[in-house]
Amino acid sequence: MTAEKARNLVEMFLDQAERRGDRPCVWWKSARNRPYTPLSWRTVAERAARLAQALRDLGIEPGDRVALVSESRPEWLIADLGIMGAGAVTVPTYITNTRQDHAHILRDSGARGAIVSTDKLARPLLSAAIEQGSLDFVIAMEQPRLTQGLDLDIRLWDDLLAGSPGTVTDLRQAVAAIGRDDLACLIYTSGTGGAPKGVMTSHGAILHNCAGAREVIEELGLDEGLERNEVFLSFLPLSHAYEHTGGQFFPVSIGAQIYYAEGIDRLAANMLEARPTIMTVVPRLFEMLRNRITRGVEEQGGRRARLFHRALDLGVRRMTARRSLSLRERAENWALDRFVRRKVHQRFGGRVKALVSGGAPLNPDVALFFHALGLRLLQGYGQTESGPVVSVNRPGLVKIDTVGPPMKATEVRIAVDGEILIRGELVMKGYWRDEAATRRAIVDGWLHTGDIGLIDEDGHLRITDRKKDIIVNDKGDNVAPARVEGLLTLETEIAQAMLYGDRRPHMVALLVPDRDWAAAWAKAQGADPDPASLAGNPTFHAALDQTVARVNQRLAAVEKVRRFAVLSEPFTIDNEQMTPTLKIRRHVIIGAYGDVLEALYSRAQ
Repeated sequence: MTAEKARNLVEMFLDQAERRGDRPCVWWKSARNRPYTPLSWRTVAERAARLAQALRDLGIEPGDRVALVSESRPEWLIADLGIMGAGAVTVPTYITNTRQDHAHILRDSGARGAIVSTDKLARPLLSAAIEQGSLDFVIAMEQPRLTQGLDLDIRLWDDLLAGSPGTVTDLRQAVAAIGRDDLACLIYTSGTGGAPKGVMTSHGAILHNCAGAREVIEELGLDEGLERNEVFLSFLPLSHAYEHTGGQFFPVSIGAQIYYAEGIDRLAANMLEARPTIMTVVPRLFEMLRNRITRGVEEQGGRRARLFHRALDLGVRRMTARRSLSLRERAENWALDRFVRRKVHQRFGGRVKALVSGGAPLNPDVALFFHALGLRLLQGYGQTESGPVVSVNRPGLVKIDTVGPPMKATEVRIAVDGEILIRGELVMKGYWRDEAATRRAIVDGWLHTGDIGLIDEDGHLRITDRKKDIIVNDKGDNVAPARVEGLLTLETEIAQAMLYGDRRPHMVALLVPDRDWAAAWAKAQGADPDPASLAGNPTFHAALDQTVARVNQRLAAVEKVRRFAVLSEPFTIDNEQMTPTLKIRRHVIIGAYGDVLEALYSRAQ
């Protein structure tokens, strides 16, 4: 059954499982440096059915919430299907959550149960559960070490499934009553601007996204037969709406195989092992890969570097159509396909049809870089509140400075103040237990995204900035921080940047130097390579000053960075200055470096 016709997500999965039986469904590694091993569609369906029955036996009723805390692995999909199959609502939580994060979500969602994977992830969750006193039970995929004295009903995953009588037939009968408008999951926003809110996402919102994504991929040639099918490599957190839909349920909807990456540090190796045909990615990954590829080419130098830069030059000219290639240049470009671009393709496994970018704005220069190297990169746009995908570039017409036309059966319009409004089945049912916020977000059926944009002559949506992130200086001029930060981080010397200047006379910035460039600079200068020492080194600061000056030449007067501070520590997920999808959390960074930012204005006076 297609995503358009399915009544719910579990039914869609069961139809695929019935058709595909013992063929591979998901692949994962039980430990590092081991080979990938598969679980079949039949096995996943049977385990989901057992879990659904076990949850009902534990007292879970339709509409109850069950938290899910796990890294990406087959049990994540099984747990998600089992929770929904019991008529309950999945509450995915990030594996980077602290005790306080878990406490907020457990308290706000009113979750009656939780499923957790490892002992490391269980510790903050169990601590929060004891504090809140709201959970009836916790199901652990692995035995937690510290359970003595805990007033919690802790069940082991394997034991629970082994003792459950649930069958696939039972599961199919149970989910027949679940409709597209019923709540599937409660996904909490990543908190880039404050406390996370629970987004009520229906089965229909995700199925709507799956149907729209299918239409896009069909342009590339969709393999969904029993012997040949698409392969996805999932590496973003499944607790994020983008991966939950694009990296889990969309592959399910087309019968694709899913490989779970071991982590961003092993992503390059995993791409060679899985050889994916489609990947969902975030811009930060492309930025890192671009810098890594460019640095490697420069270090090699010689003929290889000249060929690489020639491939880039001809590729850019072909994409931007500044002028058509001559016959000789077309022949040269064909040779560069074989000797340069093919090698880049091999780094991604050699079979990639498309890399779909979302979750944050992608700098057009970064997109152009990969397109010039022959990789099809489709930038899209969406929000947790919209299933989450709203629009995406189509393979037949890629406009790299846009996020493409709206998805199938999705209405988009631009309000008088430039805000992007969305309407369709993909729109959330509202914010959990927050009617006031829901009324502000959804007016007459239109989701007010908080993003600013326009629709061009080809019907493509262009995002200009985040409405609430726009900086308004003391003269009333608007500055889009994402644009300036994107230009700064395109420079080899800068890894991360945050612009600041609301109600101020000019812009200042916090800069995190690129680690490899900083180490090379320190070696060449005979300076102390310690990041804290470099941050206070006037000569090092002067080198970065030249970099900022180059960027300023491309900026309008109100956008120019007048002062900056060099940070010794990067923005990371661990210090809570980045979300799990690698977007900076402005309010957290400003809170951490408020004194530093104020000092920049004091120095300027």
